[in-house]
Amino acid sequence: MQEFANLNLETNVWAKIMGKPQNAISPSRQEDFPEWYQQVVRAADLAENSEVRGCMVIKPWGYGLWEQIQSQLDSMFKATGHKNAYFPLLIPLSYLEKEAEHAEGFATECAVVTHHRLEAQKDEEGNTKLVPTGELSEPFIIRPTSETIIGAAFARWIESYRDLPLLINQWANVMRWEMRPRLFLRTAEFLWQEGHTVHETSDEAWEETEKILDVYEKFAREHLAIPVITGEKTENERFPGADRTLCIEAMVQDRKAIQAGTSHFLGQNFSKASDISFAGRDGTKQFGWTTSWGVSTRLIGTLIMAHGDDDGVRIPPMVAPTQIIILPIIPKEENRQAVINAAESLAESLGSSNYGGLPIRVEVDKRDMQGGAKNWEWIKKGAPIRVEIGPRDIEKGNVAVTRRDRSPKEKEFIPNEEFIQGVAKLLEDIQFSLLERATRLKEEHMTRIDSMKEFIEFFTPSNTEKPEIHGGFALCHWAGSNEEEERIAKEHKVTIRCIPHGEQYAEEGTCILTGQPSSRRVVFSKAY
Repeated sequence: MQEFANLNLETNVWAKIMGKPQNAISPSRQEDFPEWYQQVVRAADLAENSEVRGCMVIKPWGYGLWEQIQSQLDSMFKATGHKNAYFPLLIPLSYLEKEAEHAEGFATECAVVTHHRLEAQKDEEGNTKLVPTGELSEPFIIRPTSETIIGAAFARWIESYRDLPLLINQWANVMRWEMRPRLFLRTAEFLWQEGHTVHETSDEAWEETEKILDVYEKFAREHLAIPVITGEKTENERFPGADRTLCIEAMVQDRKAIQAGTSHFLGQNFSKASDISFAGRDGTKQFGWTTSWGVSTRLIGTLIMAHGDDDGVRIPPMVAPTQIIILPIIPKEENRQAVINAAESLAESLGSSNYGGLPIRVEVDKRDMQGGAKNWEWIKKGAPIRVEIGPRDIEKGNVAVTRRDRSPKEKEFIPNEEFIQGVAKLLEDIQFSLLERATRLKEEHMTRIDSMKEFIEFFTPSNTEKPEIHGGFALCHWAGSNEEEERIAKEHKVTIRCIPHGEQYAEEGTCILTGQPSSRRVVFSKAY
């Protein structure tokens, strides 16, 4: 919270100089974090609510961010042998019924298609209404996830152990009828990828489950600059129908957790339900061992909450749609063409350099609007580097450079060639700065707790000297039942996020609730 205070003070001073409101985003993170988040999404022009309740319109800047996430993750999947395919949006109800636990887990979130035709009919006032007719013999479910429909395809594709492993991914949209939507974090329709694989043995399927978790952890850390915790979900929190679920959990700036990705070991549950079988090496019929795994546009919400400040979002350079925005400064009309030419020439030189294995993404903002308003727009949108160039800069052979991970007033004048030569290193410094900041937040607010008294105090604002400073990741010994886990969740709004990986969490102790022996700490947290 001290970081919040410092940032607010710094922003307020600069705002007065620039004639701006105290914060570009109101309320601030400290005043009302959930509302701050909603305002950042709007101010950064990432998305908006649509006419369809619970659904969102992802605007070009937000979709550009998703495209970077998608393309970079896609390359990582393909590097591990996975190939993309596409499967139907509509799933017959009978397919879901084949796997009872899975169907039950999603039943309350399903959108159901029951008719296949609309007919125009007149009402009593003579107005024309479109009325659904042609009732389907079997309803379709708009996919909440695709295990069952993909399983049906896999059953057709696989005949022998020679067809394995089958490693498939699809990029798609899904629908889960969300009653309390929040842009990117929880919407009825969202975008994601879902991987589905079939293996000859249990060991191979488990190796796949762990491999994908490693991919997700690496992507979160190296691309999104988010230091996640990896671990395994408890039985209560597992994916419906899975034998085991692994996850990555991120801490955001209000110290709550976000489940940012999951990888599921499905055992043979879905293969038996869908008859995904094959002739084994001994000629006998065997059932495949399957996995599924996915991340979604929730990653964008996680990124905003992890890195945003009271001026907007801060996007890590690795995934920024535009890594460098060039802002021509044109004091007089007669200067316009010379400044535009210089800006475009600079953009061409910067674009020929690489960062993160890809050409640097540069844009020149040539819109006819006031420079201050244009500059603040890009601050709110979170472009990693802003470059101003005007007639004086052209004369001196330099540019004015501002980093989004620092205060807007920290402007540095750098000779053109020096900037071009060092721009990749500058982007890397910003990427590391955001990761370091997020890592420090996580480490400072992970606390070992050994009693229910401490637990309650940790998660109860009224029990602290500063009510706004509470919570985080509580590392507790646990040996309670499923029912006791549910009771803690209900009474304290706190859940076990994961049983974390790592030897530092493996130690003998006593469960904070039951007093029973425990060999490992788990991570409790409030969560989105």
